[in-house]
Amino acid sequence: MANRLGESTSPYLRQHADNPVHWQEWTPEALAQAAERDVPILLSVGYAACHWCHVMAHGSFEDATVAEAMNDGFVCIKVDREERPDIDAIYMNATIALTGRGGWPMTCFLTPDGRPFYCGTYYPKETFLNLLSAVSTTWRERRDEVEDASGRIAAELRAMAAGLPGDGPPVDAMLCDGAVAAVLGDEDTERGGFGGAPKFPPSALMETLLRHYERTTAGPALDAVVRVGAAMARGGIYDQLAGGFARYSVDNAWVVPHFEKMLYDNALLLRAYAHWARRTGDPLAARVTAETARFLLEELSDGGMFISSLDADADGREGSTYVWTPEQLTEVLGESDGRWAAELFGVTVSGTFESGASVLQLPVDPGDPSRFDRVRERLLESRRARVQPDRDDKVVTAWNGLTITALTEAAVALRDPGLAAAAQRCAGELLELHLVDGRLRRASLGGRVGDSAAILEDYGALATGLLSVYQLSGDPRWRDAATGLLDTALAHFADPAQPGRWFDSADDAEALMLRPGDPLDGATPSGAALVTEALLAAAHLAGADRSETYRRAASDALAAHSALLARAPRSVGHWLAVAEAFIRGPLQIAVACDPADSVLLAEARRLAPGGAIVVGGAPGSSELLAGRDRIGGADAAYVCRGPVCDQPVTGAAELAAALEVPAGPATGVTCGT
Repeated sequence: MANRLGESTSPYLRQHADNPVHWQEWTPEALAQAAERDVPILLSVGYAACHWCHVMAHGSFEDATVAEAMNDGFVCIKVDREERPDIDAIYMNATIALTGRGGWPMTCFLTPDGRPFYCGTYYPKETFLNLLSAVSTTWRERRDEVEDASGRIAAELRAMAAGLPGDGPPVDAMLCDGAVAAVLGDEDTERGGFGGAPKFPPSALMETLLRHYERTTAGPALDAVVRVGAAMARGGIYDQLAGGFARYSVDNAWVVPHFEKMLYDNALLLRAYAHWARRTGDPLAARVTAETARFLLEELSDGGMFISSLDADADGREGSTYVWTPEQLTEVLGESDGRWAAELFGVTVSGTFESGASVLQLPVDPGDPSRFDRVRERLLESRRARVQPDRDDKVVTAWNGLTITALTEAAVALRDPGLAAAAQRCAGELLELHLVDGRLRRASLGGRVGDSAAILEDYGALATGLLSVYQLSGDPRWRDAATGLLDTALAHFADPAQPGRWFDSADDAEALMLRPGDPLDGATPSGAALVTEALLAAAHLAGADRSETYRRAASDALAAHSALLARAPRSVGHWLAVAEAFIRGPLQIAVACDPADSVLLAEARRLAPGGAIVVGGAPGSSELLAGRDRIGGADAAYVCRGPVCDQPVTGAAELAAALEVPAGPATGVTCGT
């Protein structure tokens, strides 16, 4: 036996390659070994940027005594939750069912055939040693109890995964209005956002509320977006020097973050802030959109694609790269600018974090913008000299798909073609590397694609991203690639026994204890909601031979999940965003023009509500432009709601009236301002 993680494509697993624990990856061979040795499996699940994963690694997995107990009594398996979300989903459900809470690192004890019988999260060294001894003793001396418990847990998990709630209401305006009202009823109107500490960025709900505002002009929905958007942008969860958002806030006022920066959070938030900026012209939204896009391109890029995360820790200490004391500000900036920066950023003697240090906030805009820019640049230069967080260089398909979509939205909001080019570059590289023999892979590292098969969210997120690129570029290869992914998803992930239901793993993927299919949002939108979003767009962008198939699949999926929208709207924010688009048709805007210089096409993209489909070009250049041409030598926009189309319009004011959206002022902002 030996540690076998050194050749993994996961940076997280490689972090544990030098442990004295005989770690193995999850393979059929590892499970067979547990059966042959007649010992339980010790499953440890985490991810590279996880602070408490590092703490447990240093305290237990690097310790020779702990490693000896693990090796003697168990087959020890390490899983990167980001590379194998299917495994993570199954055992996280078991952990929550058994303990009432979840988190990472996740620590589960399994029978050799994968049934869990004891689960938890982080354990300190002595507690963990005692647990190892107790589990080993129980396995040897009370095996019948273990078998009985694991059988009952497995049966309960299978029952939980067996289907969706019963018949729900129709997916219509009444359902969306009621769901949004329920969401707004849970808002923290004082500090922004929803719920208490820890507080997570509600990116999907922000997108939903913006779409609801566009459909209804209901002020409370927009007000909620402004409150949470401004609170996060001015709080410690947002990096006031380099841009980009941390994973969540440990308090309920967005002051102290859990410092890891994840690609998926920043992609989802970039999309929401870009939408807010485009709809209202809010300068704060526009600034955060530009800075977050820049953060992605400068800090998380890997050539054309994007890496997974930056660690919460640096030099073994959480947040040490990012926090400041008044003395440190003075040392870098001098007496006058140091005092000014401390007041501006809320850096106090007592501090807001540990050991008297403070997380930078920006409660109000600076009165002297040029001084602010100078101070911020000097602080950032000094910060770069500190020990920097490690990067998880793994490239995950789904999160890159989310980033492609976000960059296209930001390109429109900021009128920045460079962001559109970045989205297109990412799409091309991702397809080149991650699409293998017609099937997607989940992840790659350093240009080497991993063996793990993609799951439903990978297909849905990438298909939506490709369709977003297609709408900006007009190049049919992006549309064709997207429909190819959707055809694969329909063939291998849709539940043939329950129309509208989706599994997260393919029908020909590795057989686990059960086949996961969670319709609720987690850290990212559910795979089912993501693929439904893509299907809804493809129904109007694909050829006539496929459009009805996609339309029916999207309609069935929304109908199958409507009970969740009615009963648990905060848990299905992305479904709600898709439903808001669905009940409007979705809106389709086809502009007959030369796309290179069409003012009307640019206005159509700016004015379009979230989820709308916008294409531009010569007659016949896309399905939506078949038989549609310019009028009297002027560009013409054709607005349709489902199969019903208005008379074409040739001016921006007429287009805004036809779309019935609150137009807001044009931002005129470019990336970097």
